[in-house]
Amino acid sequence: MASATKKVLVPIANGTEPIEAIVPIDILRRAGAEVIVASVENQLQIEVMYGIKIVADALISDCVDTEFDLISLPGGVPGAANLGNCKILESIVKKQAENGKLYAAICAAPAVALGSWGLLKGLKATCYPSYMEELSSHAIAVESRVQKDAKVVTSRGPATSIEYAVALVEELYGKEKANEVSGPLVMRPNHSEEFAFADLNSVNWTLMSKPRILVPIANGSEEMEATIIIDVLRRANAQVVVASLEDKLEIVASRKVKLVADVLLDEAAKQSYDLIVLPGGLGGAETFAKSEKLVDMLKKQRESSKPYGAMCASPALVLEPHGLLKGKKATAFPALCNKLSDPSEAENRVVVDGNLVTSRGPGTTMEFALAIADKFIGHKETLELAKEMIF
Repeated sequence: MASATKKVLVPIANGTEPIEAIVPIDILRRAGAEVIVASVENQLQIEVMYGIKIVADALISDCVDTEFDLISLPGGVPGAANLGNCKILESIVKKQAENGKLYAAICAAPAVALGSWGLLKGLKATCYPSYMEELSSHAIAVESRVQKDAKVVTSRGPATSIEYAVALVEELYGKEKANEVSGPLVMRPNHSEEFAFADLNSVNWTLMSKPRILVPIANGSEEMEATIIIDVLRRANAQVVVASLEDKLEIVASRKVKLVADVLLDEAAKQSYDLIVLPGGLGGAETFAKSEKLVDMLKKQRESSKPYGAMCASPALVLEPHGLLKGKKATAFPALCNKLSDPSEAENRVVVDGNLVTSRGPGTTMEFALAIADKFIGHKETLELAKEMIF
C-alpha cells in the first residue's frame, strides 16, 4: 500500500535565507511531500534576503488547525528572529513537539527560534557558527553539518541545506527514498575539500566596477539552481538582474515554488551584461531555447567575448542547439551529456572554458556560483564567501 502523503510546513518571513527555505521545499517535493510554504507576515509575497522575492502558499494563520508530519524552519537575519517572534508559529511548533512529531531548523533558527522556545532541552543540536554560544544555553551544541536527535534535525547554513533536506527526506520516508531523491541532485561527494573547477583556456574576467549579471527565469526553471546562483552572486556584491521570460514577473518553478523576477526580459534586454547565466529545469530550459530575444543576447555575448554560462538542462537544450558551445568544452545534467558535441570534460562538476561556464545539476550549483565569483572577485575573496556559507 502506498503511504499517505506527508504534510510539511516551511514558514518564511521577511529576511529569511532563501537557499535554506527553497532547497528543503524543492527536495521534499521531489520526495512526494505536500509542502505548504507559509508567510508569517501579513502578505503572501515575501522579500527574503538578497532581494529575492517568494510568494507563499498560505498565511501562517491558515495553518493553525493543520496537522504536519514535519515543520522545517529556515534561518536568515532577521528572518530567524521574525520566525522566533511569531506567536502563532511558536504554538504550532510546540504542538508538533508535544505530539512527538518531527521538527527541524537550520542556520540561526535552531538557536533563535527552537532554542528560545525551549524545544531543544537536553538534545544535541547544531546551528550557524556565530550562534553556537546562544545555542549552548538551550541545547547540547555540536558542530555537525547535520545533527539528528530524537524528533529534531538541525543544520548549519546555506551550503548544508541540501544535506539537511535529504536528511529530512530520510526521517520522513526512509533511507531508500532519500537515496532515490539524492541521486539526480549530483550532490557533492566530499565536504572537506575546497571548491574546485576545471579552468580551461583561462582568460581574465576581472572588471573595473561590480559585475552586472543577468539571470533569466521562466515557468519550469529549477528553483534551487536559480536561487543559489542569485543568492551567492549577490553575496559576492554583483548586481544581479533576475528577468522573467513569461508575460508577468511571477513564475512557477519546476517544484512549484513561486518566484518573482525583478523585470521582464524585454526590459532587461535594454541593458548590457558582464555575464548572462542560465539555471536549469527542463521546462525553463525549453522556454529559454525558444526565446529569440534571449538567444540573440547570448549570441551577442559570445561575439563580444563576454562571459556566459548555463547549468543542468540548459547547456544541452539551449546553448548546444544554438551553436553556443561550438569549439568549447562543457558539462550538463548527466542524462543530457550525450547531446553535447564535445562531452570530453563532462565528468567535471563545473567547467570554465574561456568565457563559458557550465555545470551539472542542483548539487553543483553552489560550486558553479563560486566559480563565477572566483573569476570576477578573485580566489581569496571567494574562499571567504564559501566559508561564510559553511561550504
